[in-house]
Amino acid sequence: MPGQTLPPHIQGMLSPQAYPHPVDGVELRQTHISYLFFAGDVVYKVKKPLDLGFLDFTTLERRRHFCEEEVRLNRRLCQETYLGVVPVALVGGEVRVDGEGEVIDYAVKMRRLPEEGMMTRLLERNAVTPELLGRLAQRIADFHASSERSDEIDRLGGLEIAMLNWRENFEQSQPYVGRTIHRRQFQEIQTFVDAVAERDAGLFELRVREGRARDCHGDLRADAICFQDEGVCIFDCIEFNERFRYSDVAADIAFLAMDLEYRGRRDLSDELLGRYLAAALDATLPLVLPFYKCYRAYVRGKVDGFQLDQPEVDEAQKAQAAEAARRYFTLAHAYATQPTPRALIITVGVTGSGKSYLANALAARLGAIVLSSDVVRKRLMGIDPRERRIEPIDTGIYSPEVSERTYRALLDEARPWLERGKPVLLDASFLQRAHRRAALRLANESDAIFLAMECEADESLVWERLSERQGERRVVSDGRWEVYQTQQERREPVDELPIGSHMVVETARPLRAQIDSVLEHLGLAG
Repeated sequence: MPGQTLPPHIQGMLSPQAYPHPVDGVELRQTHISYLFFAGDVVYKVKKPLDLGFLDFTTLERRRHFCEEEVRLNRRLCQETYLGVVPVALVGGEVRVDGEGEVIDYAVKMRRLPEEGMMTRLLERNAVTPELLGRLAQRIADFHASSERSDEIDRLGGLEIAMLNWRENFEQSQPYVGRTIHRRQFQEIQTFVDAVAERDAGLFELRVREGRARDCHGDLRADAICFQDEGVCIFDCIEFNERFRYSDVAADIAFLAMDLEYRGRRDLSDELLGRYLAAALDATLPLVLPFYKCYRAYVRGKVDGFQLDQPEVDEAQKAQAAEAARRYFTLAHAYATQPTPRALIITVGVTGSGKSYLANALAARLGAIVLSSDVVRKRLMGIDPRERRIEPIDTGIYSPEVSERTYRALLDEARPWLERGKPVLLDASFLQRAHRRAALRLANESDAIFLAMECEADESLVWERLSERQGERRVVSDGRWEVYQTQQERREPVDELPIGSHMVVETARPLRAQIDSVLEHLGLAG
């Protein structure tokens, strides 16, 4: 921030002598609302005395309160990093952190995280792997499942407040139409948002009833994530405004997915969302993802655009901010105009063939509800979907009678969504012609596109996948090698479907290539 004069106590915190522990040097970094002091292995964060409408740090007491809130809330996802709140005091005319004297400010005290573990650094080195994303997705899903619920959270996490936020966004970004966002983009995004609100109000209400509104993170981006040997640390959540934090969990995971796509890593977004859906068992989340990804991209474009009218920002920074804003608005527009055809897509394949892995990620990309036979089967039998049930083949919950009930229930659950014009993805084996024909009939009755994705993998890869699955907890599939062998013997060739309604997907290929091949087959590539 060129030419900026620092407040005296902030200037004083640049001295190594201000700290109660040995410090060789102090590095100051700033955000638009905070000062961060990197002092050895510790970081101290002081809030700027600002009133921006959506936050108010203008008094000492308010800054203390929000420091305490920051520690409390961030310990949910980064327990060992947030050490507490310490006073910044004047002692004998000198600034002392955690000193005994006249308190002039407060600071959040944090353990310094390793730079090499930051997700942004890993992205720069192309070192974010599916395994890391699996750990991250599970961490976020577990957090969402355990986060607080209340009537107030349900109110703020519903469609009414989401639309209030959208109206504010449109009003605040109006001066930037023609500067950072094209008028056509502005109008088409408004049209999309209004159409979702009118068409899908019941869907948003359903998600609130299902408990999907939670006390979330609120600012879930790659630069708030650190991978460590002891676990994934997700820090820097929003503490200053409950309206920005109380939301549908979809708004949280959509932020990170959008961030990855903005960085040009749609492949990582696909991987993250697919693994999150598998961990969270949130069938309707893909239906609202375009809405929330559009919202997150739009807000980022709006905020970057604000810098164009701030006198303290130099011309080079303004040019950079304008380009970033245009990219965010273009991404928001892409989400708003993404085609979502009425379609029924089924998987076909034996256990271990990669059906569910593809189904979840494809559903997230396509904006389709995903219905799993593993989940439906266990729900019909009154069993927790994640409970492992190893039973002899053709007995218990895997008897022919229960399997028939499961396939009927899958189609029954798919029907109303198809009637509402939604894409539906059925994640099941569909190894029998009769089951595939029944799905095709439903698609025809619903005037929906139909596609059977036959997932294939070498036997060695199937063996590897099933072996890994045996050691995993909280997976819904009970597939194992004996099941694979039996299914291979009993599977019926896909030779009964109309031309163009069947394709083979080699699941040894990268996930993004699998998804792109399906979308190309559907005429949705691009």
